[in-house]
Amino acid sequence: MHVSLGLPEHLKSQAADLYWQAFGGKLGRVMGPEARAHAFLLRVMRADHCFCAVADDGRLLGIAGFKSPQGSFAGGEAQDVQAIYGRIGAAWRCRLLGLLQSDTDNHRFLIDGICVARDERSRGVGSALLAALMAEAVARGYPAIRLEVIDTNIRARALYERLGFAAFGSETLGPLRHVFGFSRAVTMVRSLP
Repeated sequence: MHVSLGLPEHLKSQAADLYWQAFGGKLGRVMGPEARAHAFLLRVMRADHCFCAVADDGRLLGIAGFKSPQGSFAGGEAQDVQAIYGRIGAAWRCRLLGLLQSDTDNHRFLIDGICVARDERSRGVGSALLAALMAEAVARGYPAIRLEVIDTNIRARALYERLGFAAFGSETLGPLRHVFGFSRAVTMVRSLP
């Protein structure tokens, strides 16, 4: 396995599939159906805002996006949502997605989603991607790195804690938990050398 900055064009479709596999459970009611979500992701994914883990045989094992003042890995703009879902579909989707969007953090490097293929979990892919993100954060001069993890993703939270992340705060969704399928997002932060 090797981890590198950027997403090669020939792996974009696999990356969209991985992203949906990881986040479709929470985004499905807003970004579905899956075919449209896939088209949206292909449109908005920024190759310069992610790391990818690739097997020696060329398979995409995982991706890890990040945010910067120049943009995010899978954010997109209102016109991107409208191009895929139409004007009416974009109107309500943008409102709901705006509730989940984290702002750019000027003091901590912000992770914008980590996805590991199901059959590759617990094999060090997530740890390798996090190591690459932490090295990138150090190279950019950030003193800390930040991510959000939902309350139902216990396995991911355990990995983050093993790697030195600590809970910094949390935000509840209230009635929107029925739309997104989780009740609370926990902000986790790790100081960097």
